[in-house]
Formats: sequence, C-alpha cells, structure tokens
Amino acid sequence: MTEYAAGTPSWVELSTKDAAGSAAFYGELFGWTTTDPSAEHGGYQTFLDGGQSTGGLNPMGEFPAWTTYVATDDADATTEKVSANGGTVMFPPMDVGDLGRMAVYSAPDGAVFGVWQAREMKGADKVNTPYSLCWNETHSRDFETAKAFYGAVFGWTPQPFGDTYTVFNLGDKGIGGGMQMQERAPAEMPSYWLTWFAVANHDDTVAKAKELGAQVLMEGMEMPEVGKMAILQDPQGAQFGVLEGATADE
Repeated sequence: MTEYAAGTPSWVELSTKDAAGSAAFYGELFGWTTTDPSAEHGGYQTFLDGGQSTGGLNPMGEFPAWTTYVATDDADATTEKVSANGGTVMFPPMDVGDLGRMAVYSAPDGAVFGVWQAREMKGADKVNTPYSLCWNETHSRDFETAKAFYGAVFGWTPQPFGDTYTVFNLGDKGIGGGMQMQERAPAEMPSYWLTWFAVANHDDTVAKAKELGAQVLMEGMEMPEVGKMAILQDPQGAQFGVLEGATADE
C-alpha cells in the first residue's frame, strides 16, 4: 500500500513492556524482523516482513495491546469530532518528526484507537496477505453507541453480516467490523479493537503459537467466504487474531 484513504485503518502498533520478547515471538511466529530501536522516538521499532513494514513495536505502552490507527487527512479536525461525539482524547495530536501526526482516543464505549495523518510514513507497506494486517474489528460493550460514534467521526456506515456481526463500510468498501461483546467475555474486559493478521495456514500458526508460549482463546472457527480463524494472546499479554483466507488473495 502506498496511500490510505481517510477513514481506512492504516497502521497497527503493539505496546509492550518486553520489546525483546515481543520481537522474538512475532519473529518466530510470522517471520518478521524489526528495525533498530529509534533513540529519537523512545526506542520505537517497526516490524518488517521481507523489508516491508507491517506495524509498530512501542516499548512505552502501559499495558500489552495491539492498537488500530485510522488514516486521517487532519488529526486536529478528527480530534474535534471525537470530542464532539462523546469520545475522550487520551493523547492529543502530536507530530512524529517528519513521519506524520498522530493522536490516541477512547470511544464512548471505552475502546482505544488512534489516528495517523501521514507525511513521509503513509502506513503499513504490506497488508492483506500473509503475514500482515488483514482486518480490524471492535468488540464493544455498547455497540449501538459505537456504530453511531464511528459513523460521525469517520463516515463509516454499518452493514449487517450474519446475525451478530457488522461490517463498517467506507463508501462501498468494507474497511473493518465489529460486534456486541459476547456474554461469556470476562466482566472486567473493556471494549477493545482486535487486530487480525493474514496467515498461510491456520493450524500450523496456532500450533507454532502454542509452542512459543501463546494462549489460544479461540481456534478453528470457520466462516464461509471468509476463512479459518483463531484468537490468540501473546506471551506478553496482547490479543490478536489470525486468519487463513478462504482464497489465496483474501
């Protein structure tokens, strides 16, 4: 990808207190390498697959999690929309050198997400193919409020998919999804965004993740026209999904 339309998820970032451990885990699982820690940006690193960026590795996070960043043409204007529609500004817009401008928020339901206003860094180089970002979805304690919020901020329109799932469309393109959090979820679990990565083989990836110390929260779920998927928790505590697409290019 060289450009991301405003309103499209364009970057994901892993916050961790064990950058070396996280880099080793995803290196073994997905074959990713990392750039050297950036002294200018607090030790920040970039995950790479074959030299193409797939996401960020942030050693300054307070808790382990993958964060979704949505492309915007104007981070300041988006921040105003977030505040006007019930969201909370956690980190106001700030420049990241010449790379771009970012901000981080929580939606009215508590789910944390960010925006990225691109300059030199447009977003992830590699997406929608093993091993890289392929989907972003929110699990919400108040999904009706969440749908209205993201519609007001990003112009997303909800489209039902099956009985319980919703796809967010930007124009006529699905760019993410979401659902009401399932009743079996722990009571203390807040609303959140889940990052999904495309993999070549679900079974091999899950088996490898187990060997590397990950917890399997869900595995072997198959959806027609989508593929076979699992939700994992890495050894440092961050949750993510893996998806073997129904066809080679999904």
